[in-house]
Amino acid sequence: MKAVLALADGRIFMGKAFGATGETSGEVVFNTAMSGYQEVLTDPSYKGQMVTMTYTQIGNTGINPEDIESNQLYLSGFIVREYLDCYSNWRATMSLDAYLKEHGVVGIQGIDTRALTRHLRDKGAQNGIISTIDFDPESLVKKARAIPSMSGLDLATGVTCAAPYHWTEGLWDLESGYPQVDRKDLKYKVVAYDFGIKLNILRCLVSAGCDVTVVPATFPAEAALAMNPDGIFLSNGPGDPEPMKEVIENIKQFVGKKPIFGICLGHQLLGLALGGRTIKLKFGNHGSNLPVMDMATRKVEITAQNHGFSVDILSLSHACKLGHENLNDQTVEGMGHKELPIFSVQHHPEASPGPHDSHYLFDRFVEMMEKFKK
Repeated sequence: MKAVLALADGRIFMGKAFGATGETSGEVVFNTAMSGYQEVLTDPSYKGQMVTMTYTQIGNTGINPEDIESNQLYLSGFIVREYLDCYSNWRATMSLDAYLKEHGVVGIQGIDTRALTRHLRDKGAQNGIISTIDFDPESLVKKARAIPSMSGLDLATGVTCAAPYHWTEGLWDLESGYPQVDRKDLKYKVVAYDFGIKLNILRCLVSAGCDVTVVPATFPAEAALAMNPDGIFLSNGPGDPEPMKEVIENIKQFVGKKPIFGICLGHQLLGLALGGRTIKLKFGNHGSNLPVMDMATRKVEITAQNHGFSVDILSLSHACKLGHENLNDQTVEGMGHKELPIFSVQHHPEASPGPHDSHYLFDRFVEMMEKFKK
């Protein structure tokens, strides 16, 4: 079946449909990961976006029930060069096409993703629309231009959990899968704010010795402090951090009272709570092969990333120092408070999909909580 991708600036790409049929819209971004498309599909941080995979062949490992980062698909559309319906993997139970159909996600294949990626790099990430029912370029471009900009959108409160819950599942093991850990064996009580949290982040926290209670995005700080946690975790999530005023005020109440660790959107919200500002990047950083330097050790890590906004470290010079730097575009990849037990990173140390170079950050959080207890 024929499908069309139209960008707001008028660029048109003709291709073939796969996954669900119909019409969908969102901000078009590109992801440079060569594998891990299933984790990309289930990452809540992609809500409101249509993801272009720069790797040429997608679908060849199928879909399995274990490699998910949430229980549903949040992205608006999926764009690939070549979809492979014939999959081969010992854990796979269904094809990517069937998976997208099951979750109602529209996909387009057969377009020049290299040309699309270069266009987005030159012109910037922008809104677009995929359609299998309307093939009129003028009509599609008009609809794409009517889509709200990602700037100013609070999407995190739309993907957060409805009520608090405990998490006790650890990291995956080849022999036994995901282990359930006895809470009696977990030393550090952590309240994790869910702004679109990825499951592997929770597993990493548990495997580091944390007894995790996950709470909704707007869960009152007073109620969280009443749990007497050893630390506060601020998760990843979609959208612009600046409109999340209630959340930012909440975070301010933890400063100086508990150790805080933030990832991705949590990192940005923490920057705003500490008096800084954030900026919208031209095309963002999305992939699992992006180099970052830990400024404390000067070691370079290959990281997984998914963000369209960045913290302006100069606006936080009164409180924080640069912790990590992106070696591709020199944007802020992490920061640490000059006096308080607070640090955060823009990239994803849980690395699912991606490398494990940054796993040590969960141990750093545990060490921080242990020191604060003494």
